[in-house]
Amino acid sequence: MVSDNGRISFSKAGDYITYGTCPIPREKDTTLVEFEQPKLDIWSWNDEYIQPIQLKNLNREKKRTYLAKINIDGTNPVQLADPTLESVGIGDENKEQYVITYTDKPYRMSQQWDMNPKNDVYKVSLIDGSKELLAKGAPFNMMMSSPDGKYYTFYDAEARIWYLYTLATGEIKDLTSELGVIFYNEDHDTPSLPRPYSSAIWSENSDYFLIRDRYDYWQFDPTGTKAPFLLTEGKGRATNTTYTVANPYNDPKSFMGRSLKINAGKPIYFRTFDRTTKETGFAIKDVTKRRATLRQLVKGPYTYDAMGICTTGKKPIYIYSRGRFEDGNNIWLTSDDFKTQVQVTDVNPQQRDYNWGTVELVSWNTADGIRAEGLLFKPENFDPARKYPLMIYFYEKYSDDLYASRSPAPSRSTVNIPYFVSNEYIVFVPDIYYTDGHPGQSAMKSIMPACDMLCEYPWIDGDNMAIQGQSWGGYQVAYMITQTNRFKAAGSGAPVSNMTSAYGGIRWESGMARTFQYEQQQSRIGKDLWEGFDLYIENSPLFFVPNVTTPVLIMHNDEDGAVPWWQGIEFFNALRRCGKKAWLLQYNGEAHNLRDRRNTRDLSIRLEQFFDHYLKGKPAPIWMSKGVPATLKGIDLGYGYEQ
Repeated sequence: MVSDNGRISFSKAGDYITYGTCPIPREKDTTLVEFEQPKLDIWSWNDEYIQPIQLKNLNREKKRTYLAKINIDGTNPVQLADPTLESVGIGDENKEQYVITYTDKPYRMSQQWDMNPKNDVYKVSLIDGSKELLAKGAPFNMMMSSPDGKYYTFYDAEARIWYLYTLATGEIKDLTSELGVIFYNEDHDTPSLPRPYSSAIWSENSDYFLIRDRYDYWQFDPTGTKAPFLLTEGKGRATNTTYTVANPYNDPKSFMGRSLKINAGKPIYFRTFDRTTKETGFAIKDVTKRRATLRQLVKGPYTYDAMGICTTGKKPIYIYSRGRFEDGNNIWLTSDDFKTQVQVTDVNPQQRDYNWGTVELVSWNTADGIRAEGLLFKPENFDPARKYPLMIYFYEKYSDDLYASRSPAPSRSTVNIPYFVSNEYIVFVPDIYYTDGHPGQSAMKSIMPACDMLCEYPWIDGDNMAIQGQSWGGYQVAYMITQTNRFKAAGSGAPVSNMTSAYGGIRWESGMARTFQYEQQQSRIGKDLWEGFDLYIENSPLFFVPNVTTPVLIMHNDEDGAVPWWQGIEFFNALRRCGKKAWLLQYNGEAHNLRDRRNTRDLSIRLEQFFDHYLKGKPAPIWMSKGVPATLKGIDLGYGYEQ
């Protein structure tokens, strides 16, 4: 039947319309009384998706439609998509008789643990809706159609090569293996196949497309008449700078609704990122000119972003954001190619009234000999003759955010860097470098040598260091305090403490089983529970709790949709059983990261009180020294101190 949830669209030429259909829904039997109907979810071993995913997506599935088309005169209705091939797209410029699409439907069960791409690829007739299977179980993704529908680019995740498919001939052409550079993420550090650096971006008239390596964009001619060449002239690789197209747009009616395009007949703008200095900027290449050259418009120790361009006058006016930690983030404009820059907003004038801070890039060698980077924040009133307590916060890698703007705000889960710096802590944010199968020890090998490096500064109080992290960072904090007694205090938010039990859990916010993240993603074990049992034990803080000497503040909330709530409880109960100093903050009805402002304010107060007690010698508040019994819930928050 025609669905009232479908989108009705005219083709650009006006010769047909597309609309959505759906199976006729089954009606509920209203003759059965409600109190006699059982209420349950039935989990089946061979379901495409487990019940939590099905329930999470229930409303979307009830509204799912399948693309169909019909001529404007009412003739030749054609069903293009259906429950076996759910997604088909036709771009506005497409005048071909076929489109290419793919589906992961046969592989959805295995996707619960295998996140590497696997799809069946089909050729679909726009004349009669017939479907031809072109490839089964192909490791393809990032498939993009040219606007005219004649060509398709796709990335083979196993071969790590970009290809071009020509619809008329069925030819598949290798685009990148002979170019001498790598087009997949060289820093990929999880046990899964690396993704490419970018998707393909087509010109709107289909005469060329762009693909980026780590630094530069390559321009390709789909006809093969012109050889591939470096649109960004190799300047990215030569200067350790990454170029990213700043002004693409998306065609929502194209293949799978996500084809990026570039306006024909207009200059191409790039956002630049210097991988050495972390400086950003904008560059331009006016491809409308016969001898176009790449030109840097601006670059500096800021985060430049979100550029808008007004070209109604003789010269373009650029409107953009510019910010960094010291200055905050504001809107700027220039009308003379950045010779002068005019600040339009002043969003945080009150910042000047507070003890703010500075940030710098530092480096050290990890225990594995990797040259690592991290961010070191100091108070604005920094005195090198003083000793400062050190707060270490970490999560994957943040050094590229050297010039990011950071705002003081109540904490949703982590220590707020401006707040702690303003209150005369040194804050350190190190990058972590991982080895598959040993994420816990990887954190140790990255952070412990960094602590040694920092303690060489006379103004770092090596006897008063703390660590804090949330989620994956919370896990690493929990693991590290079972391996070292070097830290005076620790904050562990939403930690996985027992990988053997977490492996079989559910990420309730998405409904997905957690197996994928241990075997292929962030947890980086790289094996299933049975093949890698010793690794799951090795990396589980729970089994080493007797070693803990560091007081720890845990936050884990009872509606956490990412990390099972019982993981924090397991960790707390183990610490309590072994007589270790531990507190667990459980915010009622809260998610993985706090949402309710009253709760974020409360967590901020408790983080400050906890770390001030252990690192600055301040008195312990009542909630730490005596606790707050359930009889006083909502009556006494325990912020005060014993008289």
